Amino acid sequence: MSNHDEPSDTDVKLEVWCAGEEWCPVTTTSSLIGKKWHPVIIHRLLEHGPSGFNELKKNVDGISSKVLSDSLEDLGEKQLVDREIVSEKPVRVQYSLTGHGRSLEPVIYAMRDWGLEHLTEPSDE
Repeated sequence: MSNHDEPSDTDVKLEVWCAGEEWCPVTTTSSLIGKKWHPVIIHRLLEHGPSGFNELKKNVDGISSKVLSDSLEDLGEKQLVDREIVSEKPVRVQYSLTGHGRSLEPVIYAMRDWGLEHLTEPSDE
């Protein structure tokens, strides 16, 4: 089989416990990106491409290093983000979206667009 004939990582389905249930796709997608910072991290990787930890922390304003580290680990376990060591000395790591992570683009941008249309800053009353 040539590389052209091999399935991409988005062709391989993620296994879920509730497969076959009518509500499962919404629940599972929510569980993958439902934590506070997960959609923001995915959005920043969509917007800026592969990023080192410090660059990502700067682009995700307001996140602590621990929460970013934990979130990246969780997104990696969920097969949405790849972690690649790009140099050993000093150790440099780069994070990028997997095919599954990139396939969330319409979902993330739909969330952004909905927020732009329906959310505003609180008034000072």
